[in-house]
Amino acid sequence: MYWQSQRLPVQKNTSGPFLRKQILLWPGCSRLPATTNFSLDFPFYGHSWEYEEGRSDVKEVCGDYPAVLGCDLGHIELGDQKNLDGVPFDVMRKAITDHYKAGGIVTISWHARNPLTSSNAWDVSDNTVVASVLEGGSHYDLFQMWLDKVAVFLDSLRLEDGTLIPVIFRPWHEHTGSWFWWGRKLCSSQEYIALWKMTVDYMRNRGLDNLIIAYSPNYGGLDREAYMERYPGDDYVDLLGLDAYGDGQEFLDMLRNELSMVAQLGKEHKKAIALTECGMGGLGNPLWFTQILLKATEGHPVSYALVWRNAPDYLMPMHIFAPYPGHASEQDFVAFYQDSRTLFLND
Repeated sequence: MYWQSQRLPVQKNTSGPFLRKQILLWPGCSRLPATTNFSLDFPFYGHSWEYEEGRSDVKEVCGDYPAVLGCDLGHIELGDQKNLDGVPFDVMRKAITDHYKAGGIVTISWHARNPLTSSNAWDVSDNTVVASVLEGGSHYDLFQMWLDKVAVFLDSLRLEDGTLIPVIFRPWHEHTGSWFWWGRKLCSSQEYIALWKMTVDYMRNRGLDNLIIAYSPNYGGLDREAYMERYPGDDYVDLLGLDAYGDGQEFLDMLRNELSMVAQLGKEHKKAIALTECGMGGLGNPLWFTQILLKATEGHPVSYALVWRNAPDYLMPMHIFAPYPGHASEQDFVAFYQDSRTLFLND
């Protein structure tokens, strides 16, 4: 996969054991790698199926797989064999390896459970959780074990010759909102930055020089100050992201404005930018891909866009973010696929 413009390497921190690697993204580009993400992984299930080799709702609509594969490590911290959406980690590992070998890009998030309450990532009943996992906190030792489990999985992403597979690692996302235990109203800026640095330092100290670290606030009312309020510094971030869900003209105008702001920050900080999560829940607008996503990203150096998952309808009715055969958006998505500005896996 390549852009029509020159590909530029993301600059990596070279201090300590963190080796410099030239992992290529595409800032300043003219084409958008179209992505879709089911369970954060398209190979695992779709609107009407689960774990059928080679299937993908997107491929069955347009004939090609997404260029970017998204996965989530939630529940790995518990030592579980499956993630929070029921995807076996062994199956995930193989899918990541296969996707990379096919020329694709891999991005990984982590919806870690609440270490203080033992509930899920969305438990915001206590505003001392972040403080509890920092050094000196009541749950520091536990959280170090959680980080170790994440590191072990990331270290297992290797080719046959032992080469680590490059992945975009996106921890502690949407922190400008307050729906996760690491959100804006649940911790101070200093605590959030300390959590971020502790996480990245842990991975680097384990020799994981294959990670592109993505910073991804949630869209909506962001200016430069709000976007950068909890920025941990250029040495701890490789990619500037934005998570955005919605539809309609107001959403489109706000998203374009905020992408413009992120693009300027990317230029100033010499970072690639991406629409790290996006979509319209239920996909009620059959023209969403051409009239919202394409228009939102037009003219901006967005290196990729990742839409959310299609859950099996018999488990989560209408939990869809990408088309499937027979969906009202099918024709529009084919137009999106055929547009010269998009890239899929085989491009």
